[in-house]
Amino acid sequence: MTSANARADQHDRAETAEPPALPLRDRLTLWGGLATITALAWLYLIRMPMAAEDLPGIAARLLNALPPQAADVWLTFMMWAVMMVAMMLPSASPMIAMYARIARGRGDSPRHAVWSFAGAYVVVWTLFSVAATIGQFALQRTALLRPDLTTPPLIGAIILAAAGFFQLTPLKDACLGQCRSPLGFFMTQWRAGSAGAFAMGFRHGAFCVGCCWALMALLIVMGVMNLAWVAALSALVLIEKATLYGRAIARTSGVAMVIAGAALAFRA
Repeated sequence: MTSANARADQHDRAETAEPPALPLRDRLTLWGGLATITALAWLYLIRMPMAAEDLPGIAARLLNALPPQAADVWLTFMMWAVMMVAMMLPSASPMIAMYARIARGRGDSPRHAVWSFAGAYVVVWTLFSVAATIGQFALQRTALLRPDLTTPPLIGAIILAAAGFFQLTPLKDACLGQCRSPLGFFMTQWRAGSAGAFAMGFRHGAFCVGCCWALMALLIVMGVMNLAWVAALSALVLIEKATLYGRAIARTSGVAMVIAGAALAFRA
């Protein structure tokens, strides 16, 4: 083997090697920050404000200054946006931690860039929340969503079956693959600096929406504000992304959703 080939081989091994672990202080800061944000999001959901009067001080006054319909839209959007943080940030934590490790090893991104990456991920799900809010009000106007924010049985059956079939598609598999392989994602998508971190976080968020949008649609089947259902879907997303058998679980859950949808349609 020539010296040039030897150097190339060493470079390839360095690129595929696991990046060094973060110092304890950085790990505590990162995981503590992610845990705090997630806990605050769940606290908001548990104490879900249903009207301006449920908000503290100046927030209530600002919301009361809006027309009633605008205030309802804002509260609905906040519900979706905070719920997406509560549900999706835990499953993104391994990717965020891997970014922090690689960035530190390369030395080409400042420490705060990790929050640019995480922030971009949240931005993507906030944009999804805008679409979800529009969809919710559209369903309410057409009476396809009941006042308790659940669907009639037949509509619920269709959504369940559609989400189940999506779980079995190549698109689901491709997006899930990007989410399940943090090191592989960064080897092909790496961009240096805070702007690069934001771009990568946005791209990862887009893959995550592509992977999980159908599961989010299931929220309206059992009730958008049903926290037990929210927690169950959060656990499914985390298992799909973070466990060894994530792909098999995604397919198994897809078959179960199709069967449940068929059963619900039959009962309807």
